[in-house]
Amino acid sequence: MTVDFAHRYGPWALVAGASEGLGAAFAHQLAAHGLNVVLAARRADPLASLAKDLPTETVTVAADLSTMEGLAAVADATAGLDIGLVVANAAYSPIGRFVEMDPELTRRAVDLNCRMPLELAHRFLPPMVARGRGGFVVMSSLAGLQGSPPISTYAATKAFGAILAEGLWAELRGTGVDVLTCVAGAVSTPNLAGAKARPAPGTQTPDQVARAALRGLGHGPRVVPGLGMRVSSALMSRLLPRRAAIAIIARASRDLTPPG
Repeated sequence: MTVDFAHRYGPWALVAGASEGLGAAFAHQLAAHGLNVVLAARRADPLASLAKDLPTETVTVAADLSTMEGLAAVADATAGLDIGLVVANAAYSPIGRFVEMDPELTRRAVDLNCRMPLELAHRFLPPMVARGRGGFVVMSSLAGLQGSPPISTYAATKAFGAILAEGLWAELRGTGVDVLTCVAGAVSTPNLAGAKARPAPGTQTPDQVARAALRGLGHGPRVVPGLGMRVSSALMSRLLPRRAAIAIIARASRDLTPPG
């Protein structure tokens, strides 16, 4: 059965990290469902270009969502809007040996990947609960199921996001507010291309992942898009010893290199 998103969640959606890749795919699909969309990301030009392509009303917020100032800009831009669905998609993944990495890069990953969804939840979930309807999606990753060198900090932050969303799902059951974590595997995004990684078997498009997330919203706490990724998820998190799971991820990630 097709969900009437505008009726179930409200007239406006917010996509954090909307300039390209998964965020842009979410924006297109939410607009196709009839929702107006607030597009938030660091770079103004891609947001403006995306807004022109959407058939519904849009608001763009060019802000660094890893900062409290950037999150405040989102709050200000949405103050008069009935935000019924939030997608916390923005993410940053520093690549390399942790002991050789600039600590500022790992701090930024924590600020964007952990604090951003936390602050958006504080800002938007209470009004949703008061209205008795809403949706909140936190993008996570199969990397967060175990330690994942050379993206150890990113993996840890994605574990945080998934567990936060699952806890909120349980807390808000019966309120009319749906919470979901989408645990994605390899996705053919500009970030993956920038990391110079060879596409993994089962790599999905942003449209496939966004569609699976929106289809799963309201049907449980977690969705893993793609049959192959679901098998991998079960294998890594339930069947293999931790040592083996980490070793497999290390081998799969060995050709990752920093962008540039």
